[in-house]
Amino acid sequence: MTNSSQSEADLRTGVVAGLAAYVFWGVFPVYFKLIDTVPPTEVLLHRIVWSIPVGAVILSLRSQWRELFEALRRPRVLAWLTLSAFVISGNWFLYIWAVINDRIFETSLGYYINPLIYVLAGVVFFRERLRRAQLAAVVLATIGVLILTLQSGSLPWVSLSLAVLFTAYGVIRKQVAIGAMPGLFAETTLLFPMAFAGLVWLMLDQQAYFPAQDSTANVLLLLAGPFTVVPLLFFAVAARRLSLTTVGFMQFLAPTLQFMTGLYYGEQLTAAHLVCFAFIWLAVALFSYDAILAGRRQRRALENA
Repeated sequence: MTNSSQSEADLRTGVVAGLAAYVFWGVFPVYFKLIDTVPPTEVLLHRIVWSIPVGAVILSLRSQWRELFEALRRPRVLAWLTLSAFVISGNWFLYIWAVINDRIFETSLGYYINPLIYVLAGVVFFRERLRRAQLAAVVLATIGVLILTLQSGSLPWVSLSLAVLFTAYGVIRKQVAIGAMPGLFAETTLLFPMAFAGLVWLMLDQQAYFPAQDSTANVLLLLAGPFTVVPLLFFAVAARRLSLTTVGFMQFLAPTLQFMTGLYYGEQLTAAHLVCFAFIWLAVALFSYDAILAGRRQRRALENA
């Protein structure tokens, strides 16, 4: 295979993998709606526990055990991964709780504004400079959130918390030189003792939904592991084969599908929501256009170097 053919094959693989990851994350609320009779805490515990065997299989297939063990031998890396594990588990719990409590629109809003908050985190923690279009996108998003807050009478805390938690997770993981899959396996392994003990306690106290008489519910809870790990595997494949601009543009597919899922489940879409989302969508469009231009400028600079 020639280098050109290989590049085209890598590009196709990356696009398919990226679409698979973001489409899955976009329709993820459907899964939690199917098990909305199970308390969010128990769903979270299942998500952690059943991620371990699935992650172990994937690490074996990808021959990444050495990378994992080398990372865990360093106390600094272990400390950062412990912190990231608790942050991402908080994000997972809030997301599950929001979906089960009919707040999918708020989760969608949170993941729309997440890239913009990530840009602000770059300014605060890594002294990056905002381009004019990025600054304008952040201002538009802020206006949208303020309008929703003023018209609804309450701060969209679910959206902001999801965005801040996921941004914090990204900033923490930026401190650790470890791949996506080994990193997730390390995090779930660190959380496993507490999650397993929690499930056992719920079962002994007869508060656990699992195992239920409904075999479908049991299967769905067991699938919490694959549904957590497999999309991340697709994302890892896409991230290695696609430019950051392409991946960044594709990430808005997930909240768009979440928004459509909220419509499907009949959540109330108020005028304040519509105005807020209009500002957010405009900010996203500006943010994406700026990212495309920046990518083109970077490619020209590399070609002329």
